[in-house]
Amino acid sequence: MKEEYHKWFTEYLEREFEMLIFGHSGYPILLFPDAKGKYYQAKDEGLISSVSKLIDDGKIKIYCPDSVDDMSWYNWSIHPSDRVKTHIGYENVILNDVIEFIMYDSGNQKIAVAGCGLGGYHAANLAFRHPDRFSHIIMLGGIFDIKQFIFGHYDDNSYFHNPLDYLPNLEDKWYLDKIRQMGILLATGDDDINFNQSKQLSGILSLKDVNHWLDVKEEVGCGYNYWRKLFPEYISKMIY
Repeated sequence: MKEEYHKWFTEYLEREFEMLIFGHSGYPILLFPDAKGKYYQAKDEGLISSVSKLIDDGKIKIYCPDSVDDMSWYNWSIHPSDRVKTHIGYENVILNDVIEFIMYDSGNQKIAVAGCGLGGYHAANLAFRHPDRFSHIIMLGGIFDIKQFIFGHYDDNSYFHNPLDYLPNLEDKWYLDKIRQMGILLATGDDDINFNQSKQLSGILSLKDVNHWLDVKEEVGCGYNYWRKLFPEYISKMIY
């Protein structure tokens, strides 16, 4: 399997940023790590090897960026408003550095985005806020409510980065039409600690007439021991 390592200085966070890429060709997938995960988490946890045949056959190419959750959502040493602002800086890295590179590297104008746990939040929030950039959202055991990280603080930045808040009030036709064009998967299990958040997001999407797939597996919880088994199934069904 072809593997590439990229490192660069990004102005949006004023720090160096790292990313791994797996594959030589195929449909581009931006894959976020779980909470506080590094750019190599998906590799170390077996998520990449679980879809190695699709990668080796040139069906998909996976881009794994770093996270800054420890600097943003989990940084208890800064004010909650600054946690959100740090996340906004991260979003700018993904939009302006990572996605621009993926489109250049792959030749695709749209890409799929995926994530597990808090990575599901990053995938969902990015795609719902910028639906013209993405063809699919694949979320496994996703966390979608960031209020648990800001301890009662709330402002406009908090609202516009909390999908469970801004999606119910979304009426803009352009955004809704673009969201309705995406393939959307919400994967969870009856033992998933984030089950209710996936169910709540599914209900919001249904009210907005957004077609999506809510897949609830029996005896499935939250963690890579479950996700690595399910990831190949979902990638195959959603992308091919």
